[in-house]
Amino acid sequence: MIELGKMQTLTIAKKSSEGFILRSDTAQEVMLPKSQGIVNPNDTVIEVFVYKDSQGRLTATTQQPKLTLDEVASLRVKEVTKIGAFMDWGLPKDLFLPFREQTVRVREGKEYLVGLYIDQEERLCATMRIYDFLRTDSPYRIDDWVTGIVYDVENDLGALVAADQKYSALIPKTELISKLRPGDQVEVRVVRVREDGKLDLSLRDRLVRQLDIDAQRIVAALEKGRGFLNLGDHSSPQAIRDQLGMSKGSFKKALGRLLKGGTISLSNEGIHLEKNN
Repeated sequence: MIELGKMQTLTIAKKSSEGFILRSDTAQEVMLPKSQGIVNPNDTVIEVFVYKDSQGRLTATTQQPKLTLDEVASLRVKEVTKIGAFMDWGLPKDLFLPFREQTVRVREGKEYLVGLYIDQEERLCATMRIYDFLRTDSPYRIDDWVTGIVYDVENDLGALVAADQKYSALIPKTELISKLRPGDQVEVRVVRVREDGKLDLSLRDRLVRQLDIDAQRIVAALEKGRGFLNLGDHSSPQAIRDQLGMSKGSFKKALGRLLKGGTISLSNEGIHLEKNN
């Protein structure tokens, strides 16, 4: 049968003035317009993608789109209109992203992670609600690093991430050491592989190395502040995050290491960089 939204191999049934008639094993037919591909005269079968043209007719093309049914890809917004947005997916007819399928309001020229689905009117459309599109069979193990794209942020849960743009993952709320938004690309470490195959991620390195990184960040801030930083043990978590981009727990651990090494000293005013460092 002919499947909307998928690459498939069809038989070349006959040539017409408009192009080629392609036939499936169930005798369904679809037109491959001359403008949509070149056919070798010796070929009897051809691989095509099937979608609907601007008149709503099933149409075949030899062009491979950037996204096929039930997959996820990062696409650029070409135009934002009153009814939704249109995205470039490599075909003559742009892909429609309805307003109701947008988790954030999209902007022209920006790229967003979307999935491809068939709506109630049998049209191919994009959606930013990709949770159910993502796979749970990743090859990753604990402490592996992976590149991901944030596709949603839930205040009570954390940042939802598509690892490698295909695997279901989460940066838990406790691991959010910086503010993330949908569309942000992140380099993250796998901290847990759940029984269902989904990944828990962290923006931080393993504890020992991360302590070194956090300590270096504090020293760099001290040097920039001419040896003083108006933070301390009683500073608010938000003040620490704003100035250093780390949680209060990480700040206190790194502070303890620097104190033990004699790199810094503390006063009621804040942190001082020792002159011999």
